[in-house]
Amino acid sequence: MPDFIYERKVYYNPVEFALSFIGGTWKMPILWRLNQNTMRYSELKKTLPHITHKMLSSQLRDLERHELVVREVFPVVPPKVEYTITKKGKEVIPLIEAIRNYGLKIMKEKGIKEGESKSSTPKSKSK
Repeated sequence: MPDFIYERKVYYNPVEFALSFIGGTWKMPILWRLNQNTMRYSELKKTLPHITHKMLSSQLRDLERHELVVREVFPVVPPKVEYTITKKGKEVIPLIEAIRNYGLKIMKEKGIKEGESKSSTPKSKSK
């Protein structure tokens, strides 16, 4: 497949292009959570404790720009904002599920249990 340009960036294949929409550490987990419920920013932040506020805001803006989520602002004091997955965003869920299942399979092969923290290199003992 020949290269193509989208929004002033060169892409070399459709996989790279798709990952620009949903790739990275946080976009898929955000979509996964929004597939189950409409959520406020603070609710999302609570379910993703390792994400920074700056990164969550940035990822939500990207997902909104790519029409995978919609942001609704309610005119109340204090301001209320909710995020909802779109129909286009829901199309990504089976892909996320397949990647998740593959990740769980690899974890099982490596002896890692879900929720377990395991370093790939053993810590050396001090002498």
